[in-house]
This record gives sequence, C-alpha cells and structure tokens, in this order.
Amino acid sequence: MGALSSRFLRRQGVRAPEEPGAAREQEAAHGGRKRRASPGGPLTKTLPGKRAKDKSLSVYEALFLRGEDSDVQIRALGEEWNLHRVYLCQSGYFGSMFSGAWRETNMDTIELQMPDENIDSEALHEALGSLYRNVVTIPPSRVVAMLATASMLQLDELIQQCEEVMKERVSAQTVCSYLYAADSYGLQIIRAMCFQWLLDNLMTHCTEELLREISLDLMKELITSSELLVMEVEMDVYITLKKWMFLHLQPTWKGSRKALLPDADSCFARYKREAEGVPFLESEQGRAFVPAFQQLRLAYIICDLPAARVIDQDALIPASWLTPVYKEQWLALLRAEQTRDLGRTDIYVSDLQGNSMRCGGQLLKDEQHSWRWAGFNFGWDLVVCYANRRIILRRSALNKSCGLGISLLWQRKVAFRLRLASLDRAGRATFRKDTGFQMLSLGKDEELEVVNLENQDVVFPIYVACNFLYLPRERTGNPQGLK
Repeated sequence: MGALSSRFLRRQGVRAPEEPGAAREQEAAHGGRKRRASPGGPLTKTLPGKRAKDKSLSVYEALFLRGEDSDVQIRALGEEWNLHRVYLCQSGYFGSMFSGAWRETNMDTIELQMPDENIDSEALHEALGSLYRNVVTIPPSRVVAMLATASMLQLDELIQQCEEVMKERVSAQTVCSYLYAADSYGLQIIRAMCFQWLLDNLMTHCTEELLREISLDLMKELITSSELLVMEVEMDVYITLKKWMFLHLQPTWKGSRKALLPDADSCFARYKREAEGVPFLESEQGRAFVPAFQQLRLAYIICDLPAARVIDQDALIPASWLTPVYKEQWLALLRAEQTRDLGRTDIYVSDLQGNSMRCGGQLLKDEQHSWRWAGFNFGWDLVVCYANRRIILRRSALNKSCGLGISLLWQRKVAFRLRLASLDRAGRATFRKDTGFQMLSLGKDEELEVVNLENQDVVFPIYVACNFLYLPRERTGNPQGLK
C-alpha cells in the first residue's frame, strides 16, 4: 500500500469475536438472525494493551484477509472479498442493504457498482478492512480516495479520520484536491480551510502546478474575494490571471518560473496579430475565462499609466469593459476635486468588500518600512508605515515630488481595513490580525496608529494586506458610519 505517514486509532462500535467462527456461532445462538453488533453486546470483549491489538490483528487476518467463515462475497472493481454480514452492518450502506427490501438482502454474492471515480480497489479494500480492526492508516496521498469510499459506505468514523488528516496536511500539493473533495462530500470545515489557504497563497507563493489545478469556478471565487492577500497592487492580480489562463490553454507547457510570463505574453501577442482586432476574451478560446477576469477591479488598474499601457497592449480585455471604467473614474476625480457634490454618505460593508482597492506589502524583518502606492484613489497622499512594532497610516504630502499624484485638499476621507498574516513553510497561517473596516479622516501630515504588535508573538516575514475605499468629504451635521 506504500509508505504510511499518519496513523489514527479507530474505535469501532464492534469488537472482534473471540474466535474466527464466532460470527456464525453468534448468529446461530439467536435463531439464525443476523445481528448488527453494538458496544457491550455479546460480540464485545474489551482487552487491554498488546492483547487487544493482537486480537484485532488476528481477527483481521483470519476473517478479512483469509475470509474464514464468510457468509457473503462482495465483488467490485475486478476484485472480490469474502466477508461477514455482522461486520458489514457497521456500514450504513450495508446495514440498509441487509435489513431492507433490496434484492441483495439475501444474496450470497453482491456486485457493487462504483458511482464515484475517486473510489479505487485499494481504497475499497482498506475501507472494508477497517470494519475488522481498530487501527486505520490513511496516507495523505490516499485520503481523497478513502473519503470517497467511506462516504459511499457511510462509515462516519472513517470520514472523520479523513477530515483530520486533511486538516493537518493542507499544502500546495494537496489544497485543490482536498477542496474539490470537500465540495463533493460535504466537509465544510475542510472547504473553508483550503479556500483560506488559497486566499493567503495565490499571490504570495503560487506555483505553476497550483495554477494548473485551480478550476475556472474556483479562480472566479478567489478573485472576487476582498480576503485575497494581494501583494503590491491590483495589476498583480491581472498578471496572475494571465499566467493562469495561459497554463490552462497550454497544459503541456514546460519552462522555468521566470519564463512563464514572457511566454504567456508571446502567446497572447501572437493571437493579437492573428485576431484582427478581436480581444482575446471575446474569442472562442477566451470566453471560458471571462467570469474570472470580470472580477478584476479595473478602476485600480487604469489609474496607473504603466499598468493601463499593459492592459491596452495585451488586448485581452474588451474595450466595452474598459470605456465605462475610464469615464467613471474621470468623473469621480472631477467631482472629488472641483465640486461640492458629496455623493453618498452611507457606506455599507458590501461596498467596501466589493469595490475597495486591494494592495499590500511584506515585512521581511522587524525594521522600519513604509509603502506608498502610485495612482492611489484620486491622488490621496497616503503612506502606510511600520516602525517599533506599530503600523501607522499617514497623510504626507510635504517634501514629496509626486506631481499630480497628490491632492491639495486639506482633508481626505477613506474607509480602510488592514490584515496581517504570517505563513509557515506549508503556507498555513501561524498568526493573523485584522482591524476590520474602519473610517478614517486625516488632515495634511496627520497620522493614526491602526495596529500595535508590541506584546504579541509574531514571526517574520509578515504580509500586510490593505483595503482602501476613497469617500467624499463628510457633510456637516450628517455623520457617516459603516452599516
């Protein structure tokens, strides 16, 4: 079965009979009726320590591996097992089969059809064998097949053990297969863990292999989320999508990580030359990727000239998507700088989640650092500073050669949220801190401390993810708050 890397003790409701023939003797003692064993019943005898282990192994070898005193044969996937109804009835699947009106109820040989492609003969062998022993070993590489088999056979304890293995072994190599399995078999906790892992690692530790495994629907869900740990700016989300799309279009591509983006650019440039002006996402090949690209927050890409030029040059995104965004951003800038139109004064969390700017940075060491993002929200001169284990938001326009990138308004207002995370080598979070969405109104050169890590055990590097949404100036006498 291969190397075994994690072990769990499975305490069955059934203990082994005293002797290999005990299953039939118990049946005869009760008028030939086949009984499902239960804790404390006539089939149960508790033995401590090594004796119990030896007995479990003896029963497993005699009854399961050798099939002694078998009263039913199970056939599936080209294999056959000589087994015992009294043991099989621990499974909800077989328990219903043997106690109901199924045609297999009284059959000596039962052919099983496997409706799930994740089930294989090895997993079925291990799942059936688990009914005869107390120790079940589930290697992480086999957990999906075991989970599929346990789900079909309705083995709740085995399902729980699969869940425990998955919780401990989420990584770049397993995250997608575990997430898809959790979707299929209803493991919501595992699904949430895997999705959070992807939100943390898609933009920080993503590999070509991982990008290949992320489906169209899953990528759309990830790009939609404001929980996505974006490093730098929204343009980096676009670049990740471009590489992901290229790998799905060229599944046999092999090259270095450094060559991935240039090769993707060459591929789409070749299409552009041949497409006679049709944007790639409007082509037959590109339409499947539209739902993911539609989740980009284009307003925060086109506000930076180099990024806007790349978008135009790539010709992936249709002009019909971009033109309304350019128009709205320009009018919003004019309103912010030249009019007293205050716009909405009620801001909802859903607005912040769906429309906020996503950006971030990395603190490699516990030393002073600051970030300023070009083209940010109508030239608001915001700086995020880290010093003395504190994070401060500061408006700082003085002595900065920023040209038109800085607003001259005396006071600016923003909704913000900061999230901090430390990740271990497997990409799992060892530390998190979240400010939640807050309102901020700063005058020139004013600052506000938003995070204090002075008394917290933090391991560097730390990822700092930011969400910002520019708000109009507040109307006097009409206070604004988050709804």
